[in-house]
Amino acid sequence: MKLLIEVPDGKAGFVLQLLHALPGIKVRELTSHQAGVLAGLAEAVGEMKKVKTGKLKARNAEELIDEL
Repeated sequence: MKLLIEVPDGKAGFVLQLLHALPGIKVRELTSHQAGVLAGLAEAVGEMKKVKTGKLKARNAEELIDEL
């Protein structure tokens, strides 16, 4: 199983030390760019779920292209 955990900067050292001490646990830190990409992807998935459930109206592709 893979997990993404957000930890306040002040607690990061402690959490990393704890995770490294557990057998079988692999820890990989993300760069700020990677974290930003994941956050954007999570937001996009959330919006798609809202569109599918009818809670948000989808835009057509022409509107999106015009915006760019």
